[in-house]
Amino acid sequence: MDRQATLGTLLRALLDQLDPAVERAYADLGLHFRPRFTPVVRVLRDAGPVRIKEVAERCGLSHSALSQTVSAMVAEGWIKVAQGADARERVLRLTAKANRALPLLEAQWQATAQAARSLSGDVGVSLEDTLATALRALQQRSFDERIREAVGARIPRRVD
Repeated sequence: MDRQATLGTLLRALLDQLDPAVERAYADLGLHFRPRFTPVVRVLRDAGPVRIKEVAERCGLSHSALSQTVSAMVAEGWIKVAQGADARERVLRLTAKANRALPLLEAQWQATAQAARSLSGDVGVSLEDTLATALRALQQRSFDERIREAVGARIPRRVD
């Protein structure tokens, strides 16, 4: 790995290794399923039909990021969207296709979790715990704040 790589670059590189491998594992099962669908399916499996806003909160995603995922999931037949009690509200639910695929998905999630534990073992730390700890720290003090503190008086505000 390039010694000039930054945190963001390293995180993207890690995801570029993980997501395609997981997607290939789904394809090996005959499923056209993307890793980013997983948290949505898990919420709907556990809670039944749920408002999109609540799914976003439970998944820890922004509404706009989730909206893109929902559009892809609807297009690929994994979820349905219905109008809620409020005309502006959208309620998500799993399709029959998703419900039929749940046993395969759950088996794959277990295998993926085992592979993640194996990777963490090779690294010597729990990557999942490390990332969860980092996210909690950012909830306490955002990266924006941290950047502003690091900049201090060393960098001019604008170059005009």
